[in-house]
Amino acid sequence: MLTIDGIPLHPLLVHAVVVLLPLAALTSVAIALVPAWRRKYAWPVLGVTLAGVAAVPVAKQAGEDLMASLEAKVGPNPAIQAHADFGTTLLPIALGFGVAVIALLVAGRLADRERQAEAPTTKTWRVISVVVSVLVVLLAVGTVYQTVRTGHSGSEVVWSGVGS
Repeated sequence: MLTIDGIPLHPLLVHAVVVLLPLAALTSVAIALVPAWRRKYAWPVLGVTLAGVAAVPVAKQAGEDLMASLEAKVGPNPAIQAHADFGTTLLPIALGFGVAVIALLVAGRLADRERQAEAPTTKTWRVISVVVSVLVVLLAVGTVYQTVRTGHSGSEVVWSGVGS
């Protein structure tokens, strides 16, 4: 199990997930609802989103290492397993959210170009950007929900004294 100064890596990495994913969700909803903000803040939102999504599998792997270490000391624990299951569920939701944010930025950029055309003949990308915006909002809500659910179950394990 990897540690930093004797502290297991998992609790440290979890902080990246619980800060960055909700921040990415909040900012992505903002740029989904206000296209002018999307044009101005696309890169920072993309950076926060990618960092938050990338932190999930790293924290998950560190958590699996910590769980194996704890199980070797105190045996299996249903609360730890439930927390691990929530983390496993968070991964595909976060990945889907990240893909949706990228799709929003691409569709939004193409919609902007379509809008600026001399004689716009179609509204294809504008319609697609609206549909993707709705998807981003839904996935942002799901991502925050699952992040809170996972984090809460993990904090309950810690504060119950399991593995101490």
